[in-house]
Amino acid sequence: MNIRRLFERHYPSLVWYLHGQLGDRDLAEDLAQEAFVRLIDKPPREPDSWLYVVAGNLARDAQRREGRRSRHLAIVDAEGRAPDAPDPAPSAEAAMCSAEESALVHDTLAMLPERDAALLVMRADEISYREIAAAIGVAPASVGPLLSRAQQRFIRALGSRAEQRGSDARASG
Repeated sequence: MNIRRLFERHYPSLVWYLHGQLGDRDLAEDLAQEAFVRLIDKPPREPDSWLYVVAGNLARDAQRREGRRSRHLAIVDAEGRAPDAPDPAPSAEAAMCSAEESALVHDTLAMLPERDAALLVMRADEISYREIAAAIGVAPASVGPLLSRAQQRFIRALGSRAEQRGSDARASG
């Protein structure tokens, strides 16, 4: 794998993609660079599509951080914290459930073939079929059927993981 060639081929389009998602050119460049750092740290089998999946995940994480930051800033007024502002932090139970669900989805995606995981993540990031097709190297008309099969495999794997967790919980309890 030639990192320089991958960088020259994908960096401009990654920045363009991230800038479109985030509306911030500097942040888009930082996240595109971070995607390449992760590529170097752990080279995937299909780096072309992998870069877009990682970049999309980084953008989503950045948007979540910004959303939390905005909510926190909205609560604080010029004199400090508003006296009757609701606590923006989720309950411990809600946070734990969300973390467990996120881990289950992440683990399930890791069980799928790399292309299936890439398809699902790119679609969740609302990337067009045309862009997905370009990223994974197929015709745009092939994306729908590929995505449908990837979703079916994900659902089966998720059911299997949930069943496994349930049997593990019963065995330990």
